[in-house]
Amino acid sequence: MMREEIDIMQEKHYVETPKFTGRNVPVDEIAKATGKSATFLREALKLGIMHFGYAFKKDGAKNYTFYCPDKQVWEELGYFKEE
Repeated sequence: MMREEIDIMQEKHYVETPKFTGRNVPVDEIAKATGKSATFLREALKLGIMHFGYAFKKDGAKNYTFYCPDKQVWEELGYFKEE
């Protein structure tokens, strides 16, 4: 019985991954794909609650800039769209 468990744990599994380009996936596109509002996703990125991208704010700036690399979006949310 113990031998079977060890054999199962040693199996190798391969997953095909999309062809990532590093493109910045717009938050609005992610919102449509996930069914969440863009505002919710932006706030979650700003607070560090979600990890599919980054929120930047320059010193003295009012607005944030968002960078959501396609690979990171796919790893965290399972969403990928080739462009």
